[in-house]
Amino acid sequence: MVFALVLLVYAPPIILAVLGLRYHTHMLQLSSYQFQGYYRHLRNSKLLLLAHFLFLIRGIAERAVELLHKPVRIAGGLVLGAAYLWLLFRYIPKPAKKKFVVTARVKRLFATYTVLSVLILFLPWIVLLIESARGNASIGGNIYRPAFIYMALIPFIPAIANFINMPIEKGINQHYINDAVRILRSNKNLRIIGITGSYGKTSVKYYLTTLLSEGFRVLMTPESFNTPMGIVRTIREHMKPTHEIFVCEMGARHLHDIKEITDFVHPDDGIVTSIGYQHLETFNSLDNIISTKYELLDAVDQKEKEEGKAPGKHLKFVNGDNEIIRANMKYKDAVTYGLSEGCDFRATDLKVTGAGTSFTVTTPAGETAEFSTRLVGQHNVENIMGAIACASSLGIPLTKLKMAVRRLQSVPHRLELTRHGNVSILDDAYNSNPNGAKVALDTLSLFEGNVKILVTPGMVELGEKEDEYNKEFGKQAAAVCDYIILVGEKQTHAIKEGILEAGFDSERLFVKNSFNEASQLMYELDAGRDKVILLENDLPDNY
Repeated sequence: MVFALVLLVYAPPIILAVLGLRYHTHMLQLSSYQFQGYYRHLRNSKLLLLAHFLFLIRGIAERAVELLHKPVRIAGGLVLGAAYLWLLFRYIPKPAKKKFVVTARVKRLFATYTVLSVLILFLPWIVLLIESARGNASIGGNIYRPAFIYMALIPFIPAIANFINMPIEKGINQHYINDAVRILRSNKNLRIIGITGSYGKTSVKYYLTTLLSEGFRVLMTPESFNTPMGIVRTIREHMKPTHEIFVCEMGARHLHDIKEITDFVHPDDGIVTSIGYQHLETFNSLDNIISTKYELLDAVDQKEKEEGKAPGKHLKFVNGDNEIIRANMKYKDAVTYGLSEGCDFRATDLKVTGAGTSFTVTTPAGETAEFSTRLVGQHNVENIMGAIACASSLGIPLTKLKMAVRRLQSVPHRLELTRHGNVSILDDAYNSNPNGAKVALDTLSLFEGNVKILVTPGMVELGEKEDEYNKEFGKQAAAVCDYIILVGEKQTHAIKEGILEAGFDSERLFVKNSFNEASQLMYELDAGRDKVILLENDLPDNY
């Protein structure tokens, strides 16, 4: 009888918990298991938290509820029932931009969830039954309280379990890191090139790998594997004794994230592609961003001091076009690259045509060569120059590099240009920051004679300056675009404000709730005409 009663009382919260914990664990996973990112997800889910809060009130005020008149209790019950059904619908798995992956870490989290659930749901029951048997308590009015409190806590259980599991995860991660270090040490002739930057690092990584392959056997971290464990996985799964160069992209969202990587990778050379205001929300200040990006060159400098300086032994490269780098040039011996006067490796005479971009490269030794690429835009030339500077410094002649540059392909989702009939898609969906957004609009402006359409949800993780930068982005977009489609009314309010302040025709501005709705509209606008559609940023599901 008691067992049947327990099942009856706890079936609804357990069903809600299974769906809810899966959903919130997905959000935690998208936040890279970082508490700050997960709490941002909770802050953006106020209605969802309110629905859970109703159960907390009901659980805590159970005695008070019993004293209310029956119609009031019935009304309260209907409200709770509606909240429960709404939460169930909210938590039912839906197609996601980045799928939920059931990793070993997720399995460990769910094991901890189970322990926490038993403690919250069944421990009060056990105590209650013992006290009732002793005649000290009555089961009656208290049987629902643990269930109500448990349903209220569901959004917070992943954060609690993640905190509990932290020592275990650190131990497991350290085991894998030690194995990666062993593999790197066993390959004594391996040269490691680290690449970091607020933007451009993935593009430079792809371009550099292509160029270095003209003379070396090269391994690079794939796609956006730029976290410590992503790098470790690359080393453990793909590193071979025959590899001569490891091109390692290093990402950062917090102070000292780059140092965490360099402490086990120990790069021989480093490239800083840019410094900007990306991830300002987690870095808290520009000074922290600058300090963290330079941790890569600090590691190269330290290795240089330990091993002794020799020509070409350890190299530092920085983007000489980046204003913040120029204003904070920490290492005077760093090789600069870019389009600006004074850069050691400099590109001049840029010409953009329908076939791509051509430019002239001048090396520090005064050697010059004409280069051409199918890629479009100054930003691509800037990134290519970083790859040319490094590859040339490692001994690959410009004649070989010219052929390699012609073969370069667009990096997926980084101003990747594809054509579908009379529609060209300029896909810059992977990430966005103030500089990158402006570069994307500059590239869009190059397509003369086409209808220009922008589709964007705006920029995030810019801290207190987020609205300011999004508003400025809106003003810049108004000067370039024929149509603008914003995705998400709440997230894009600052962009909309900037667009309208710039005098943009409001009838050519649209706000849609999802990318699917925006995608349908962007093809319908001026159907039949030649048009270019810029997809600028695509926020993950936890925003």
